Order: sequence, then C-alpha cells, then structure tokens
Amino acid sequence: MLISMTSEPELQQGVGEPDGFRRLWTPHRMAYIQGENKPTGPAPDDGCPFCSIPALSDEDGLIITRGTHVFAVLNLYPYNGGHLMVVPYRHVADYTELTDEETVELAALTKQAMTALRAASGAHGFNIGMNQGGAAGAGIAAHLHQHVVPRWGGDTNFMPVVGHTKVLPQLLADTRKMLAESWPQQG
Repeated sequence: MLISMTSEPELQQGVGEPDGFRRLWTPHRMAYIQGENKPTGPAPDDGCPFCSIPALSDEDGLIITRGTHVFAVLNLYPYNGGHLMVVPYRHVADYTELTDEETVELAALTKQAMTALRAASGAHGFNIGMNQGGAAGAGIAAHLHQHVVPRWGGDTNFMPVVGHTKVLPQLLADTRKMLAESWPQQG
C-alpha cells in the first residue's frame, strides 16, 4: 500500500501482502543507514565531511554561519526541522582537546543557534549535546560536533515512536536560508 492523493489506498506490486496499513516511504534515509558520507577512518583525509564542508559554499554545504574557530551547519539527517550542529574547523575528536578559544566560540554559536531557531521557527525548547565516541552514539566520532535540536510542545507523535519515521515539513536548503536570515548579527 502507498499513500495516494485519493482516499483509497493504491495497490503496488512488491510491497508485501495488503494489510490495511498505509506506508510513508523515506528512501533518503537509506543513505544514512548504509553509512553514506561517513569517514573511512579517523584522519581528516579519510573522508571526514566536517573537514570538507567548509570548502563548499554556504548553500552547498548547508552552512548557516561561520566563525573564526567553529561553524554551524544543518544536519543532513535531522531529528527535527532545524536540527543543526556546531563544529570546530579543526579535526579533533574529544571535547577536552578543544582550545579555550574553540570552546568559547562553540558555546557562543550554540547560544546564537538557539536565538535563531526561536526567531525562525518558534522553538519551545532544545536538546543540546554531543556524543563522545562511537560507544556513546557519535555517528562521526573522529570530528567533534555539538547538536542543537529544536523542540516544540507536542512534537513527539506516533510517527517516530511507531513508524520509526520523522516527518520534516521543509527542505534543508529552505531551512538553511531561513536560519541564516534569522541568525543574530554580531556588531
């Protein structure tokens, strides 16, 4: 079965036995599941996306803002619309390896991200944190990155719980533009 524009389910071959469920297909998630864009090793030249993104344009790299030591970039596989990461330019794995300047700027951009997300999307709250090491759930353990995930009252519904699917209402390029325009100006 497949969700169609009509009220009647559309029968499609190859999706199993009809069972009354409608399905929302998210084939773009397969890239994440199969490890696309993941480094092949711990060194910067092992395909680290956080090392290659700064060489791209802001639009192509989904970069929201650039600082001296860190930058803010949208997550390609977001938990919620607006899910971004604050990332040091330097290829470093552990929070304790950051310089004082990097630590200060990482904190400042995190605060700015919260301000921008509140202005752009009316976020009610945030999950902020970093997974240190593969055992802690870091998808790219070799390059530190701090997640900033906007949250809204009632944003947890049956889709992620039952369907293991997150519905995002906006394209990443549009989210990047909206957040870049809402980013606090430093003067």
